[in-house]
Amino acid sequence: MQKNDIKNLIWFRNDLRTVDNTVLSEATKNGNTVFGVYCFDPKQFQIDAFGFKKTEKFRAQFLIETIQDLKVQLSQLNIELLVYNEHPEVIIPKLCNTLNVEAIYLQKEWTQEEIDTENVVKANIDNVTWHHIYNQFLFHPEDINFQISKTPQVFTVFRKKLEKYVRIRPEVETPKLPESNRFENTTNIPSLSDLGFNNFGRHPHSAFPFKGGETAAQNRLDDYFFNTKKLGFYKKTRNGLVGKDYSSKFSPWLANGSISARTIYWKVKQFEKEHYKNQSTYWLIFELIWRDYFKYISLKYGNQIFKLEGILNKDYNWSTNQTQIQQWINGETPSDFVNANMIELKETGWMSNRGRQNVASFFAKELELDWRIGAAYFESLLLDYDVHSNYGNWMYVAGVGNDPRDRKFNVQLQAERYDSNGKFRSLWLQPSLFL
Repeated sequence: MQKNDIKNLIWFRNDLRTVDNTVLSEATKNGNTVFGVYCFDPKQFQIDAFGFKKTEKFRAQFLIETIQDLKVQLSQLNIELLVYNEHPEVIIPKLCNTLNVEAIYLQKEWTQEEIDTENVVKANIDNVTWHHIYNQFLFHPEDINFQISKTPQVFTVFRKKLEKYVRIRPEVETPKLPESNRFENTTNIPSLSDLGFNNFGRHPHSAFPFKGGETAAQNRLDDYFFNTKKLGFYKKTRNGLVGKDYSSKFSPWLANGSISARTIYWKVKQFEKEHYKNQSTYWLIFELIWRDYFKYISLKYGNQIFKLEGILNKDYNWSTNQTQIQQWINGETPSDFVNANMIELKETGWMSNRGRQNVASFFAKELELDWRIGAAYFESLLLDYDVHSNYGNWMYVAGVGNDPRDRKFNVQLQAERYDSNGKFRSLWLQPSLFL
């Protein structure tokens, strides 16, 4: 058997890019034929324990666009992407048997659902080497200056330990492979209807009017940084509520790995070198460190981040009042600011950072509802759902996570401060409902 008859399989999950993809780069190094596989796992479109579809139409469409683009980008490297609307535990063992797979390369994950799926796949495969690679951090776990089990409880301590003392690795490159790496690929990317959804148009007021995929992510980065130089005003505008440019909007692409945190970091450094450095350029990196922080908290605590008592093991008297939950979901609470944000989410799959903090605080602290229900609803709807940031932030706001002050937002004061002219509320509320 010739060496290039043996194949390396890249199992793509939330690392859907070709630029700065360590999994992809490593898989191409040993001379084997390389191909990728992506499964639209039916489990991700089922109803969860709280009654929500795990992935709703907004993220489903974004994911379809992302995979369409990934296939094109990989094709330019002469790498095939096989796409299936099927459970990976069904598909991957079949591919290993029929395509002479020697090794599987994948992004290292550690949350329960991902591990459970991996274990079922592994149970059905023999004689394959697995390569789990950390591929989603700004600060690589091998480079940090503390043990993961010693990850600080307070973000500021975490940040100060890292930002001046731990280097950010350079981006990795993947070479274009020879034409001989290609083979016949008859698989198709599913449509929205294949995934159980009706087609829909983007809402005209959406603050996130962008498509999924690496190309769109790189275009947004170039536009926000270098064409408009909006990066230079980020700290002043990041708490905005209306329009596409009050924040970078990188989070949906970061969440499914269409762009890496390192790519953004090094582009910030390029901007600082070519133009100027100020509080805003730093603040975007600051937000990337927050993203890393919740990943390390998740690594440290494991499944505790999904439990009602959170990582603090705090016992509150949580409610599951269905009427209040539905009023929150439908934007029918006593707070017009909460309502406007919830309607925006329902209509677009997007909500600002300021909005998220307020509606989550209202849900957990004002209504005293089981915060996991709110987190599950966000998981279903948000374009930028990321398991670590979502559950980390919900724990934080609910008082069972990493906030030492256990704060409660005054949503009326927040509305007056961040929507003083009522522009955001009037955009999403009927005039008769606007108070």
